[in-house]
Formats: sequence, C-alpha cells, structure tokens
Amino acid sequence: MAVYRDTTTSRDAETVAPDPPRLAWRKQMRQRVLAAARDLTCDSGWDQVSLSAVAAAAEVSRPSVYKEFGNRAGLGRALVDRETQVFLGGVAEVLHPGPPDTGAALENAVHYVLTEAHRNPLVRAVVLAAREGSDSLLPYLTARADPVFGAAQDLLRAWLTERFPDQDGLLVEVAADVAVRMTLSHLVLPGGDARATAERISLAVLKVLR
Repeated sequence: MAVYRDTTTSRDAETVAPDPPRLAWRKQMRQRVLAAARDLTCDSGWDQVSLSAVAAAAEVSRPSVYKEFGNRAGLGRALVDRETQVFLGGVAEVLHPGPPDTGAALENAVHYVLTEAHRNPLVRAVVLAAREGSDSLLPYLTARADPVFGAAQDLLRAWLTERFPDQDGLLVEVAADVAVRMTLSHLVLPGGDARATAERISLAVLKVLR
C-alpha cells in the first residue's frame, strides 16, 4: 500500500519569505550609509567625517541616518562592529583547525591580525590617526567594555578552552585577555617585526596557561 507523505511543511520551512519593502529598504540604506562612512574614513579619517557628508555620499537624507544610528557615535560604533565581524571571521579561519601545536597556531593568528590590520584600509586609517592622537574611533577597538574587545576575547577564550580542556577557566580567561590586550597595543604602537611580535605574544599566553 502506498504511503502518502506530506512534504509541504519541509518545503515551506526551507523557503525564506522576503523582507517587507520598508524593512528591505532600511537594510539597503543601512549598508549604503556604512559603506559611505567607511570610504570617507579611509580617505580623510573619522575626525573629518560628518553625518551630513555620509548622508550625501550614500544619497539618503540626513534624518534617515539619524533615525537609524542615533548620532555620529552610533554610526562609528556600527561601522567598527561591522568591520570587526569580518576581521574576526578571518582570525577564526586561521585558528580553526590550525596547526596541532598551540603556540604555532596562536602565533599565526596574532601575525594575521597585525598584517591584515595594515592591509585593511579602515583599520589602518584608525590606527595611523591614533598614533597621531587624533582619531576618536580607536576607543571602539580598545575599550574593555566594548563589544569589539569582548568579541575578540570570546573567540580566543573558546579556542583556548578547546586546546586546554582541563585548564582552570580563570587562567584561560586571563590568557585570552593577555593575548587581546597585547595584540591591540602592538597595533597602535608596533614593536618591530610582526612575526617576532606574534611569537612573543604567543609565548606570553602559553606562560599563563602552563
């Protein structure tokens, strides 16, 4: 006897309904504004970026920018958060699975951060301006309470926990904190060769854990 199997539910579950027009427009507008803010920051530095200039470059109204981001600080945070997601995605790819040797894997990840930050035009613009004491986007990269710092710590803490499953959780947290803080400090004040710096940071982290 043939058995009838209703597949409507499974097919419907795989179908994603399109966003309502208003929401779709808002998402597109947000991405255009962030892209414009990124370009302007790379060209002139965040200190020279105004909401009016961003709105004009994105071809949207200034009130729309205010409504979406609240103010200039909100736009700056959103810009750094978006860039950080992409950046940390690259770090995660380096760490997972990574070499069997934990020190080598960590060294590769730190080296990636230091070299990619130099290649990334937005991060480079923020860091170079910070060295001159002028850029106000830097706190979003370095403040402990900021989601950027927290996201980097969470990523590294989870990875270290996989590598050292029997290690005390507090030591793992301290090791992740040391790695993130030292790496960020070397972004702003380079200590020389990136590979040598990555090796030193890796050694410091392993000293905490061993």
